[in-house]
Amino acid sequence: MSLYAVEATNIVRTFGDDNFRALDNVTLRVPMGEVFGLLGPNGSGKTTMIRILSTVLSPTEGVATVAGFDVVKHPDDVRVNIGLAGQFAAVDDNLTGFENLRMVGLLNHMDKARVVRRARELLEEFGIADFGNRLARTYSGGMRRRLDLAAALVANPPILFLDEPTTGLDPQSRQDLWNIIESLVEGGTTVLLTTQYLEEADRLCKQLVVLDHGKIIAEGTSAELKSQLGNTVLVLTFATTSESEKAVSLIADLSTKPANHEGLVVELTVDNGPAAAADALRRIDGAHLVLTGLQLREPSLDDVFLSLTGHKAEEPAVLDGAPQGRRSRRKVQA
Repeated sequence: MSLYAVEATNIVRTFGDDNFRALDNVTLRVPMGEVFGLLGPNGSGKTTMIRILSTVLSPTEGVATVAGFDVVKHPDDVRVNIGLAGQFAAVDDNLTGFENLRMVGLLNHMDKARVVRRARELLEEFGIADFGNRLARTYSGGMRRRLDLAAALVANPPILFLDEPTTGLDPQSRQDLWNIIESLVEGGTTVLLTTQYLEEADRLCKQLVVLDHGKIIAEGTSAELKSQLGNTVLVLTFATTSESEKAVSLIADLSTKPANHEGLVVELTVDNGPAAAADALRRIDGAHLVLTGLQLREPSLDDVFLSLTGHKAEEPAVLDGAPQGRRSRRKVQA
């Protein structure tokens, strides 16, 4: 038996007459019983991959198996083994929370008595039992997302696909959903999570693949990805934009990586934080620039993504359907 819940090899998916490659030779190995993350901005190919693995789309090239079943040859077997929750809660506003879950169970051909028990269990587990008899249209965004996730679990699938499940949620609702996901994994569920939230990936995912323009550009654990950058990020804040612009050239040789300059702030990844900070202060003082803030911090996944792609995770690099640039794949070694 395979150790992987999901195996996808050299997946290509093209669209349109110009054969635009939404996915370009993507290979994934998702171990059982953990959260595996697909990280990338809008348009990077995350949702396309989820649609292929959930049998909604067929790959143009490549082979994918879920729970050991080929997604093209045995789609019915794949569907029995997965739950899917998308970016937007797919609940029926005209049904109550309980009725939504019962409907999903009946569509999965579950015994009626079992469906009722399971629906009540999930309403309790997800903290919405008190609202089970209320119409879904009255639910808050966080409650709707919980209900949607509960619906994906009615049939107790061993594998759960979550496509940006916390998009649009307030911070507290996001934290609540993270706790639920962690408890599911503790119970043995495998989760394939797509996200553009770096904090979310850092918190939940044991392994990560970074997608950009349909290609894998990096993979590894959060710690392995961060280790590419250096030990420390030096953050300098200036009184004016013109001063921050001048500072970029002043401190550029303190790192082998280019500085990130945005408005009043200049960030530079360095190996020896205290020494680099002292050197930067001497140069800035010598140039009579007004420094209003200085910080040394650990690298984040935001820093990694910016270094790899040249843009932030929440910023789409191109519009869907636009030509893709060629990027090299960077494998992070353990």
